[in-house]
Order: sequence, then C-alpha cells, then structure tokens
Amino acid sequence: MRIAMIGTGYVGLVSGACFSDFGHHVTCVDKDTDKIDALRRGVIPIFEPGLDQLVERNVRGERLSFTTDLAPAVAEADAVFIAVGTPSRRGDGHADLSYVFGATREIAAALTKPTVVVTKSTVPVGTGDEVERIIREIAPEATAWVVSNPEFLREGAAIEDFKRPDRIVVGTDDERAAEVMREIYRPLYLNKAPLLFTSRRTAELIKYAANAFLATKITFINEIADLCEAVGAQVQDVSRGIGLDNRIGSKFLHAGPGYGGSCFPKDTLALLKTAEDHQTPLRIVESVVKVNDLRKRAMGRKVIHALGGEVRGKIVALLGLTFKPNTDDMRDAPSLSIVQALQDAGAHVRGYDPEGIEQARPLMPGVTFCDSPYEAARGADAAVLVTEWDVLRALDLKRLRETMAQPILVDLRSVYPPEDVEQAGLRWHGIGRPPRNA
Repeated sequence: MRIAMIGTGYVGLVSGACFSDFGHHVTCVDKDTDKIDALRRGVIPIFEPGLDQLVERNVRGERLSFTTDLAPAVAEADAVFIAVGTPSRRGDGHADLSYVFGATREIAAALTKPTVVVTKSTVPVGTGDEVERIIREIAPEATAWVVSNPEFLREGAAIEDFKRPDRIVVGTDDERAAEVMREIYRPLYLNKAPLLFTSRRTAELIKYAANAFLATKITFINEIADLCEAVGAQVQDVSRGIGLDNRIGSKFLHAGPGYGGSCFPKDTLALLKTAEDHQTPLRIVESVVKVNDLRKRAMGRKVIHALGGEVRGKIVALLGLTFKPNTDDMRDAPSLSIVQALQDAGAHVRGYDPEGIEQARPLMPGVTFCDSPYEAARGADAAVLVTEWDVLRALDLKRLRETMAQPILVDLRSVYPPEDVEQAGLRWHGIGRPPRNA
C-alpha cells in the first residue's frame, strides 16, 4: 500500500520507517527543509537504537522517501497518517492541536481519491470528529474516512514495540476503513498482535488512560520508596513482592527520581484538562501529577542532604541526563529539576550523558559538560547517578573514588548494591532503603 506520513518527529519517523520495512511504500512529509535534506543524506535527527539502519535499508530499497511537498504524497496515498506534535499548550495544559488541524487542512485540499486519514498523534477525545469536520468543510466531495490509531512506543525500544506490539488499537466504525487498516498491519499477523477495533473516541481515550495508569504505577512505587526509607524496608524487594502478583505485574515498579519524557507529563495534563472540561475530575491522576513534580524537586534536596546540607561552592557530577536510557530526549527529565535545585543552592554542576548532551546544553545553562563519567567526577564532592545507561551500570567504582574530592555516590536508580559501593571506598546514598548509618 502507499502511505503518506505527515510529520517526521519521533512517532512519524519510526512509524514510517517500520511501515516501509513491512513492504509498504511510505513518503514522509515535513515542513522543515533542513530536516528533510538531512534525512535524505541519511542523517537521523533523533537517537533511537537501530533507526538509522532501518531508514537506510528502506531508502535503498526505494520503499521510503522524504519530501516537503505534501500534496503529491497525499494524492497518491491509500492512507495518510497525521504524526505531528501535540505539546502542552502554553498557559493551560491543554494539548496544542494547531499542528494537527493545520495538517488536516492541507491534507483535505490534496485529496484526489478515497483515502483513510489516520490520527497517529496523541490527541484528546473528540479530535477525530474535528478532523472529519475540517475535511468535510474543505473537501465536501472527497471520500475520506478518519481513523484513530494511537501509538504505544517506548523511546529506546520503539522499533521492537512497533514490530512486536502488545496490541494495535484502531478507532473506526467504518468497515472500509477497517479493511485498509487490517491490510496495513497484516505483516504483524504472524506475531499474533491483536487488532483491537473500537469507536474513534474510545481509541483516543485508550492512549491517555494507558499513559496515566503507567504514570500512576511509577508514582506509587516512588512514594512507597519514601516509606521504605522511613520504616527500614527495601523498596526493590517490595517491588518484586508485589510485582510477582500477575494482577499487578512487575513493569513500571522501579523506584527512581520521577517520570519525564515526551508522553507522561503532557498526556496526564491533557487528560486532566479533558476531564475538567467534562466535569468528571480525575483525583488520582491529579495526585500523580502533583506528586511527580514534587518528587523531581526532592531529588535535588536528597543530594544536598548527602553533602551535609550545604553545597555552596561544591562540585556535583550528574551521571546521565536524559529522562531514560537509549534516547537523547531531555523533555521533563528529572535531571533538569536536580540541576536547578543544586545551582540555586550554590553548587557547581558537571554533567555527562552518552547521547543527550547536545539536547541538554541549551536547557542547563551553567553546567559543565564532560566526555566521560570519570571526567565529570574528577575533583567532585558527589557523583549522582540519574539515568541508568548501560555505560553507567558498570562503572569502575574504585576508579571513580580515586578521582573524587569526597567519596559520595548518590544512586537514584538503585543500580549498585550499597555493599559494593562501600567496598570501593564510597559512601552510598540512594532511594528506597534506610540510610546505611541508621
């Protein structure tokens, strides 16, 4: 089939590349001329493991192409996917749908044959209705079916998630549109990936409900971690003990410095705004958002406490800056709040990350960026493990100790057993278990 993917951000580029790998002919469209030129040269604008090879292979196979010219791509397509950004709207937290509606207007003007128009972007309930209304207004004679097909991709594992999904949600009440979507996803049938067909509004809500629930699990275990520190329990054992219950499951029960990234923060806010608009408050989600914001700020205070309550003039090395490993995404990363808290208290901050430094640089003024964790820790009064990159899971702790001015390791991801840290001559501070000197 012929597919037009509108938007070459994270979702659009990964989805377009994977669809082309299924054998479909995909044209990715973006207004950013520099980005399109770079993609044509094989330069990938985001870090996602395996994406560069996937794009190169399908461009070489003439199944994947990039353009700034939307009209011909849409005119030839059997399905047009809208995969543009829906960031939180400045001032009120609602999802900003201006890019979605702008793309819809251009698509409507370019339709020349029966086409399925698919919202892949994460959009609030009822967005598909407005997309359909815009198309009817601009192109009343066109035959177009508007479908919701939310994405469930984890940054750092997006290709695997796309090709071996837990489920594929398709929101449509039209059998002709449903048949096109079945054909698009037919290559996944061998993996027995379930296609869940629902109404369009239901599909839109599934995405937000899923992200809010996962954010709730993260926030829950983070609060339990605080309780563990207070009562002398160990949160990793608590997580394992409750996660072995198959009604609960073990995923998203790893205590840490709070969630960030491109999805959970904006999607929980957008869901709250939708609920508010319909006079159905979501008290649990409200608490999750508030607790997570407080959590990230509290991590800075934890580092200050590990240094005796005073950090003015001291050097703190942050190891890992992105919100999670295997991505260069800095959006709402906990490290941003930690840096702010440390700088406000007068500390000098150094930062290291395998992939995220260029994204972090404009967001962290005053931070000294380093090429290795050991360079960041040289002469530092404390090293803080913020993101559990593989390269940071196997540090030479003795070497780290030898480079530091004070032997303090604050492990916010519970990567290292306290006994191993202390054997290397470092003082351990972490989360989810009582202080070692208690």
